[in-house]
Amino acid sequence: MTLRTTVFIATSLDGYIARADGAIDWLEQANQQVPTGEDCGYAAHMATVDLLVMGRGTFEKVLSFPEWPFPDKPVWVASRTGQGLPDDLPPQVRITDESPAQIVRAAGEQGFQHLYVDGGMLIQSFLREGLIDDLTITTIPILLGAGRPLFGTLPADVPLRLEASRAYPFGFVQSTYVVQKG
Repeated sequence: MTLRTTVFIATSLDGYIARADGAIDWLEQANQQVPTGEDCGYAAHMATVDLLVMGRGTFEKVLSFPEWPFPDKPVWVASRTGQGLPDDLPPQVRITDESPAQIVRAAGEQGFQHLYVDGGMLIQSFLREGLIDDLTITTIPILLGAGRPLFGTLPADVPLRLEASRAYPFGFVQSTYVVQKG
């Protein structure tokens, strides 16, 4: 079976995933409008994922959460800093300095079938290498004006096909796009 590589992320209407300093207060505030029990498909998505690969910045943000949110999920932290991991993380969390292509190859060789890529810079590098299969982007109705963009420069256009779009009554709009390859 072919390894599927996906993105599931929220952005401001102007395409930012965090403020310039990495803060996601705007997203936390927006999530206060979401009814209890509604997760915009996140749990269903995570149920299909067997490996999460996150960038170092995203990893550092996740470490600030009250508890580790992926206790039973293998997580590879893509980092070029060489910094190690805290000792109190589950044993299935590891660090890698491999390129996106090497990560995908290693994941496939280890039998993983659905790789979820998280973190702006990491997503951008996977896109530049043509390694993303689909993107689910939840747009939050706020304009930040500046911050960390989801998308960066690309060597060529990346054609997408809209697979689904859903407007939530609390203002979020979620769209899933399939990357058109070849």
